[in-house]
Amino acid sequence: MAGPTKHATGCDSAVHFWNGGYAVMRVLRVLRERRGRDGGARLPRRLVQLCAGLVLYGVSTAMMVRAGLGLGPWDVLHQGISEHTGLAIGTVTIMVGALVLLAWIPLRQRPGLGTVSNVVVIGLAMDAALAVLPDVRQPVAQTALLVCAVVLNGAATGMYISARFGPGPRDGLMTGLHRVTGRSVRVVRTVIELTVLAAGFLLGGTAGLGTVLYALTIGPLAQVFLRVFEVPGASPGPVPPGLPVRADAPAGRGAGGAAAGGI
Repeated sequence: MAGPTKHATGCDSAVHFWNGGYAVMRVLRVLRERRGRDGGARLPRRLVQLCAGLVLYGVSTAMMVRAGLGLGPWDVLHQGISEHTGLAIGTVTIMVGALVLLAWIPLRQRPGLGTVSNVVVIGLAMDAALAVLPDVRQPVAQTALLVCAVVLNGAATGMYISARFGPGPRDGLMTGLHRVTGRSVRVVRTVIELTVLAAGFLLGGTAGLGTVLYALTIGPLAQVFLRVFEVPGASPGPVPPGLPVRADAPAGRGAGGAAAGGI
């Protein structure tokens, strides 16, 4: 009996070894295919698109500041804090983004490369742009600068979201609260943005025509530029709340109005 038992055991071991090796090969093949789709030739483009989008987002926000006709809700808050602390608005943007990111911990949100880059790059780009952009006083010039800034902001939003490196800190806060509270993304977003807008306005931030124009147009603009800057073959990622998604796109985290504040 000993002989057949040993023979059977040896055969079983060989079968298990073969099956295990086959499973490993399948996993490696899937990883290679995914790397070929997302991390091969398209990864450099995605990285460049992420960085360019975040830099242009900061530049466009600086243009709105110089236009002086109103900012998005979060930037009204940033400007108000800047007025009271003496810190540059870009520095305040970075600090607020970092604090919001800390709120992800109890909400169990997972940051990506785009999340961390978002916190740092936009604020630095904003301060750099403000250092070279002059103040604009004429109403016609202010209006023109505001319109250009909002369009550029929509393009920048489409660029960095299409890179698929993760949501911004404020988007993650919204979706985390949506998941924890069970309230709709629209309700959570509205409550958060009205709160930061009111706080920023009371602190001296600028709310006005630009705030309204931004809220009404950033969603449609971002939808257009999401299509323009879409990376073919990139893994589908979540769409920040409030940005409309295409009917043929994978389900995102929200649809409808605008993601005011954008990040």
